[in-house]
Amino acid sequence: MYVSQSMSAPIAMKLPRGPHHLTREEVAASQRGRMLLAMAHVAAAEGYARTTVADVIARAGVSRATFYEHFADKEDCFVAAFDAGADVVLATLEESRGAGEGTPVERLDRVLASYLGLLASEPVFARTFLVEVYAAGARAIARRTELQHRFSDAIADVLDTDERFACEALVAAISSLVTSRVGSGRADELPALREPLVDLVRRARLVA
Repeated sequence: MYVSQSMSAPIAMKLPRGPHHLTREEVAASQRGRMLLAMAHVAAAEGYARTTVADVIARAGVSRATFYEHFADKEDCFVAAFDAGADVVLATLEESRGAGEGTPVERLDRVLASYLGLLASEPVFARTFLVEVYAAGARAIARRTELQHRFSDAIADVLDTDERFACEALVAAISSLVTSRVGSGRADELPALREPLVDLVRRARLVA
């Protein structure tokens, strides 16, 4: 089975201990990454509504001044964290579907294995971006909606179909099944959804 990359790996970059020769840009990138990662962890543990800037900077190990050099407020930081996580999800989908390799069913199977495996391996990020996103305000929800549309585009391409509504309905079903499990602390069950979802697509005659 395809092994997905970690969502946290490309976001967090730790500074070396002691003297270093990093540029100001590299230091700023490290600080920003740690704050994005901290936001994801705190929001998952405490809920977005109870998360504070103080919580984020304490976990990230940065000053309040540093936080406001990067973000306007808590919401701005959350949206940036969501965008970083979404980039990893989309990159994983793109890599797993390949350049038209295999039948539509085989491509769908790979994409679902990668997507579900990624979320199962990163339950903190999964909870933040699938559950807490709806508490984070209109900007965050708009980002979530955009990601859903891009996922639908990817599924339509994987299945080589013009049935756009059917693809949107499939993605909505996947989202509901995934979110309910993540929200109830059962992210480890996500990979088991792959086979029944592929079978559902076959029975719906979206693919041959």
